[in-house]
Amino acid sequence: MKVKVCGMRDKANIRELVALRPSFIGFIFYEKSPRYVGDALDDETIRAIPRGINKVGVFVNASPDYILSVVKQYDLQYVQLHGSELPDFCRSIRQKGVNIIKAFLVDEHFNFAMLNNYKPHCDFFLFDTPGKSPGGNGMSFDWSILRKYDNEKPFFLSGGIGIDNIDEVLLLNKTLPIYGVDINSKFEIEPGMKNIEQVRAFIQKIRPDEEQD
Repeated sequence: MKVKVCGMRDKANIRELVALRPSFIGFIFYEKSPRYVGDALDDETIRAIPRGINKVGVFVNASPDYILSVVKQYDLQYVQLHGSELPDFCRSIRQKGVNIIKAFLVDEHFNFAMLNNYKPHCDFFLFDTPGKSPGGNGMSFDWSILRKYDNEKPFFLSGGIGIDNIDEVLLLNKTLPIYGVDINSKFEIEPGMKNIEQVRAFIQKIRPDEEQD
């Protein structure tokens, strides 16, 4: 499984994380999030991230012009749409050459059939926990609901993932097409600042055969 670390914005913290070589690093461009990048994100630092690490911009019901301007400014490889964006919106962004991760908040009432409308226009799905905020609530949903998922489209699992439940995720991965895990609040010292040693331990659990800097 791939590891996506989301909610980054501090220059030194980002550089420490890059040394661990996660597969994806996420930056939140949603003003209401406590992890909103604001003016803290340094263009040169983000552009200097090695190409082997995918840079993801997280947006919630943002305009296409804003999304595309941010993609260009920071040389992002992926856009994560974490709002109520419709399939045509995903299509319009993807036609600009941007890879799309579409997030959905999953509970017992979630209609998996509606994903078929999104499937042609997204590279990955991301399944997260409903909460007060669109993401980063630090809670897991009932992962047994994912047994209803009958789509071959690979997805990221998100919501309250930490060292304490990674074994459960690894077990789930044996029967579902989990492409990667999205980690955030469970590894924070404060919003937007990650405990690098905890992240290192998590990545080593996911990828035990790899050495890290």
